[in-house]
Amino acid sequence: MINALLDLFLPRECVVCGRILSVHERHVCVSCLADLPRTFFSKQRRNQMADRFNGLIARGLNPELVGGYSYATALFFYRSGTGYRDITRRLKYHSDLDAGRYFSEMLGKELASSTLYSDVDLVIPVPLHWTRRWSRGYNQASVIGKVLASCLGVKSRENVLFRRRRTRTQTRLSLEGKAANVAGAFGVRRHSGVEKYSHILLVDDVFTTGATMMACYRALRAVLPVSVRISVATLACVGY
Repeated sequence: MINALLDLFLPRECVVCGRILSVHERHVCVSCLADLPRTFFSKQRRNQMADRFNGLIARGLNPELVGGYSYATALFFYRSGTGYRDITRRLKYHSDLDAGRYFSEMLGKELASSTLYSDVDLVIPVPLHWTRRWSRGYNQASVIGKVLASCLGVKSRENVLFRRRRTRTQTRLSLEGKAANVAGAFGVRRHSGVEKYSHILLVDDVFTTGATMMACYRALRAVLPVSVRISVATLACVGY
């Protein structure tokens, strides 16, 4: 009854199509939820996101330093010409943390039911530079990471990786420009104890070229033994 009254005076809209939601709908209407372009990567050892990321690793690191195969997953395909892109944009630019947690829980449930991620023992969100974190008030990757960690029954730690410098936004850069922009931008804090974990999950909001994830991977791999697996998860993945 209370929710119905709230909807009467403060109607909620679908984050995808903008339609007014019914009292039983949360953040997205039934129609848009049914058509969500899900990847189902969480059950796939090999998929296009994992192939792209492991390709970056193979080209960027000495094979002796790589370690195990990196699994990669995302909840849905990011398609710029549709309203589904607003799921991550609302979280990143409009402080819609509730919607971000809602979709993160969908991904978290996928991970929790997958044998590929059953041994994940630490979640690490991609960090923001402190100036950007201060101006925005939160880190969207941390919002996602905390939900995924809760679903997996492990910790999400923001005190492992840090940004050495503030980088330009990746949105309008070329493939080469994105890689150069984040090269060497991340470091691992001393005495983080990260080496005691066996399967680390790196988390961000969107996987595009993989440049940011690769820069984080490189920083972690520099201090981790090859026996530690590093996998990645995002809410959205730009598909080819």
